[in-house]
Amino acid sequence: MIATLDLSDANGAQTKEDIFTGPSQWMPHGRVFGGQVLAQSLVAATRTVEGRPVHSLHGYFLRPGDINLPITFSVDRLRDGRSFSTRRVQAYQKGEPIFSMIASFQDEDPGLNHQDEFPKDIPAPATLPSAAELIGDNPHPVAQYWAKARPFDMRHVGSPIYFKVEGKPVAHQAVWLKALGDLPADDALHTAALAYASDYSILESIYRAHGIAWAHPGLKSASLDHAMWFHRQARVDQWMLYVQESPSAQGGRGLALGRIFSQDGVLLATVAQEGMVRVPELKSE
Repeated sequence: MIATLDLSDANGAQTKEDIFTGPSQWMPHGRVFGGQVLAQSLVAATRTVEGRPVHSLHGYFLRPGDINLPITFSVDRLRDGRSFSTRRVQAYQKGEPIFSMIASFQDEDPGLNHQDEFPKDIPAPATLPSAAELIGDNPHPVAQYWAKARPFDMRHVGSPIYFKVEGKPVAHQAVWLKALGDLPADDALHTAALAYASDYSILESIYRAHGIAWAHPGLKSASLDHAMWFHRQARVDQWMLYVQESPSAQGGRGLALGRIFSQDGVLLATVAQEGMVRVPELKSE
């Protein structure tokens, strides 16, 4: 993940925009992971801003990315004001945009301070099984990716929905996650890695509401857009709780909301994503 987020300057290529390039990570289905291109776009934007951390981003996934190709990122410096900077990033493969994002950066300012409370009765991550422990030696490539290839340890509070949905269908869930290894003490890198991880599991609250597991025959899903607000600095190599819920699903789409807390209860970020969700047996409805 760290190597993937280390963009180059495209051998000096320059237009009115800043140009960067980055690699694509392997994925079992052959499409670029949305969290990867989201995080890379944030890294590209951050490279053009001096001394202001990102506070929000809004992006659209336009086309599936090809894991066999690098990605080119163009950054348009829309505005640098007295307190805020705004950047537009386009991610390209084969000359076509696959992702488009606007991000806003702000000086550190004093102000009002409050946050949602950390959920009650959440078991500690050490008491929960990892994906590798749950999935074991299942030979399916996607299962092996879930178990061994992701750069984050993810532990569902309650049962996961990899192969089946246990219990009563509900439109919410919580997942502990942290990077598998230690990351350098670089705030911008931790923020980009948090954006990367924010695309994991967030649509699961939609599936869980209808008793649908990832292994459901013919299930098709894709991220359509992604918004994120960064409240406080995260350390992604420490445990974080990702609390997720879905307020609505309709028209082949579902909306999911998420809040990411540190283990000691600090609200780090808020996430919203709409995804395409198509279930074969509902096609005629």
